[in-house]
Amino acid sequence: MTTLRLDRTAIAPIATKKAKILSSHNVERTDNYYWMRDDDRSAPAVLEHLAAENAYCDAVLKPTEELQHQLFAELKGRIQKDDSTVPVKDGDYWYHSEVTGDDEYARHYRTTSFAGDNKLLLLDVNALASEHEFYDLGEIGISPNDELLAYSEDTESRRIYTVRFKHIASNTFLDDVLENTEGQVIWANDNKTVFYVRKDLQTLLGYQVYRHILGTPQSEDVLVYEEDDHSFYMGLGKSRDDSLLMIDLAATETTDCLVLDANNPMGEFKRLIPREENHIYDIDKLGDEYVIYSNWQAKNFRVLTANAQTISQKSQWQEFVAHRTNVLIEGIELFNQFKVVTERELGQIRFIIYPKNGDSFALVFDDPCFFAGIGDNPEPNTDKARIFYSSLTTPSSLFEFDLNTGEKRVLKQQKVLGEFDATHYQAERLMITSRDGVDIPVSLVYRKDLFKQDGSNPIYQYGYGAYGITIDPNFSAHNLSLLDRGFVYAIAHVRGSEMLGREWYEQGKMQHKQNSFNDFIDVTKALVEKGYGAKDKVFASGGSAGGLLMGAVVNQAPELYLGIDCTVPFLDVLTTMLDESIPLTTNEYDEWGNPNERDAYDWIKAYSPYDNICAQDYPNILVTTGFHDSQVQYWEPMKWVAKLREYKTDNNLLLFKTDMDSGHGGASGRFKSLKERALVLAFFLSLLAEK
Repeated sequence: MTTLRLDRTAIAPIATKKAKILSSHNVERTDNYYWMRDDDRSAPAVLEHLAAENAYCDAVLKPTEELQHQLFAELKGRIQKDDSTVPVKDGDYWYHSEVTGDDEYARHYRTTSFAGDNKLLLLDVNALASEHEFYDLGEIGISPNDELLAYSEDTESRRIYTVRFKHIASNTFLDDVLENTEGQVIWANDNKTVFYVRKDLQTLLGYQVYRHILGTPQSEDVLVYEEDDHSFYMGLGKSRDDSLLMIDLAATETTDCLVLDANNPMGEFKRLIPREENHIYDIDKLGDEYVIYSNWQAKNFRVLTANAQTISQKSQWQEFVAHRTNVLIEGIELFNQFKVVTERELGQIRFIIYPKNGDSFALVFDDPCFFAGIGDNPEPNTDKARIFYSSLTTPSSLFEFDLNTGEKRVLKQQKVLGEFDATHYQAERLMITSRDGVDIPVSLVYRKDLFKQDGSNPIYQYGYGAYGITIDPNFSAHNLSLLDRGFVYAIAHVRGSEMLGREWYEQGKMQHKQNSFNDFIDVTKALVEKGYGAKDKVFASGGSAGGLLMGAVVNQAPELYLGIDCTVPFLDVLTTMLDESIPLTTNEYDEWGNPNERDAYDWIKAYSPYDNICAQDYPNILVTTGFHDSQVQYWEPMKWVAKLREYKTDNNLLLFKTDMDSGHGGASGRFKSLKERALVLAFFLSLLAEK
């Protein structure tokens, strides 16, 4: 390992303290750094302190600049510069995208055949992004007659999208512009009426659906639905047979759906079934059949069917796939002659094919642990289905399965340039017993010739554990830079995900949130005990809600970790959840609890990373965020770092880097984001070099 040293002589900025008393339930908290919140993002004191933190981070990491350049070159060197997606047929045309050279963004095309005949450029995202520091293309929607294109764009990284329209044949833009939207647009079947979700610019919650007629100003758009319950997220969709426009509403524990005949856009959206608390479901329609994915009398969900006469009466629904206590049903894709159901058992995804005529069967994969998901299949009248596949040792692949036989062919596999050879790496799935006797799944991978299992390898452990989101064992070309230097990479599938079913999620949320932290800590200890790594060479990483995981873990078991990567982290849980003006707070009550209620206040306060900083030694920590983050506001990590500097009793590094142009997703573009990754890798490797 190199003799590289970080610059530990640089002086860390010390934040000004301005005491603010926060009171709830007759309990007072003093927040000395509340002043760092600036909704307008213009306060000189805030900007000056962020600039000082960035300068300090740059100074400490300056000796790693050469290493960062090397790592960036490694990461970029694995990417195929000239690449394209596999064309997908939708109606009369085939659609694909291409990237070339050093371009950061894709160009989107359509053709009249899979082979690429009559290739027509739809959008050049490089041109659209050329005048912006940040650019995110939201969604592209083609009108039913294939003549018009709608697309949404975010140029500030706040996930507030502007929708624009283009006439495809003439390559001219329409005058219509829709501001402050969620980014989705659905077309009615008349090719001139669209629907979109407008955002509340304070809470960033999409709560209103508007109807827009092309050729008219946005000021004349008609409000067709408004949701008063701000615990719901709102989205739009269209049924599989394109006959229904759908408003989908989703809270943590309840969903709802309203529909409108796509041929009658001037009509009224109406519910298919009454809203019912704790009923989570999804409805689709193909022909005369409605298919419902539902947790009604089924914790791990089941699949039911109905028709136009029975859809409003749950008691008349017909069971298609029964509930099972050990199998989580995750979704269903409809085809004219087949249904494809996605299931998960013992943490592993599988797909069950149900032919209209014939027996069901499962699709087969080879790796011991992997991720797979239904791909883009816009045409229901086919006997082929595209499925994405990836494992810790297998680059992302697109398979096409014959739904009659289960036979598959590879349409494309991600090319990893350089010296990558999948046979050099080994993946494993372990079950680690936690302190309360529950087995925690762990997916890990290492390079065979560098792994000794004698307790000498460095470990890089990742976790998330919230919202029922499962972090499946995907291939990561970025992690090769660590694996090829002897690291063992492990994903701890802690409670809070749905890796082992709905109960696994429920045991990692609300009053049970501490389980997520215990699981992560216990996995770390077990991996060291089992010889997968050295106890003094353990690194951990998490982002967003996974950043909360990191914040809690370093408060509760700081001695276990040499270095922590904490990305766009949710750290000031109690204060944020008490403030309904902060974006997305009300949507999160069923996840974390509503601290306006005393029980929830107490259990959040018991683990909230910001509130539980204490005088103790902490690991080396790198915190990164985006100034325009709309999910986790920049001031949460800013406050946490300031308070941690005040309390920590060690000489370990605490670095804070804010990207002043980005938001929750980090830098835009396929290469810019690699610089952020190279920074984190250099931080880890430099700490390791100092051992």
